[in-house]
Amino acid sequence: MPDRKACVGVDGCRAGWVAVSGSRPDDLSLSVFPSFGDLVAGLPAAAIAVDMPIGLPDRIAGGGRAPEKAVRPMLGQRQSSVFAIPGRAAVEMGSLITGKAGEDRALHAKISALAKTLSGPPKGLSIQAFYLFPKILEIDGLLCEDAALRTIVKESHPEVAFTVLNGGSAMTLPKKIKGRVNPAGMEERRALLARYGVSASFLTPKPPSGVGEDDVLDASVCWLVAERLTRGAAVCHPDTPEHDRHGLEVAIWA
Repeated sequence: MPDRKACVGVDGCRAGWVAVSGSRPDDLSLSVFPSFGDLVAGLPAAAIAVDMPIGLPDRIAGGGRAPEKAVRPMLGQRQSSVFAIPGRAAVEMGSLITGKAGEDRALHAKISALAKTLSGPPKGLSIQAFYLFPKILEIDGLLCEDAALRTIVKESHPEVAFTVLNGGSAMTLPKKIKGRVNPAGMEERRALLARYGVSASFLTPKPPSGVGEDDVLDASVCWLVAERLTRGAAVCHPDTPEHDRHGLEVAIWA
């Protein structure tokens, strides 16, 4: 049976969601779930830290939600990894994404135009953020329905977490270059995870189908954030989080 005291770190992946779970960094398990609802049901946990935006303000001021603006200055050359998420109405249109290139290009343009009307100054929508919308909406739907789950599931961000765990210094090397895994950047992150007790034997095997090597590292650092959440050691960005109109916290934890 799952350990109800376990911590869980989660990242989205091609197969759905990859989860790193366990009570200790030297005894972790890797699981893959097709939906976030399946993950929550299959891994009862004290804390779940997920690399996915949570909390959708109706309007956006400046370069994104408050947590996105709060963490970018920490990341130096890694700040491009923090996407600007638009207002709720734009994200909710992501339910129309089909996966068909032509249809999605047209939908992206339509949502980007809407995003500009929901932001000041007007800001469009990156294609990377656009393709996160279905997963954002998965979590959003669950948390809007279940207030108790909001105390367990928290938004994190791998590069922010690596920076905080590295004493405030951002990773020097990119994790990917032109969409391909950068071995040196991956090794830099594995070394940091090892400093916190995550074993090399857990991080180095070939991941399951539909899961990238980088997805495993991201879920692993999110596990460390979940563990910090259970101890009250995790840091909230910004210090005082906003809440959207559904009561969802708008914050990145690390």
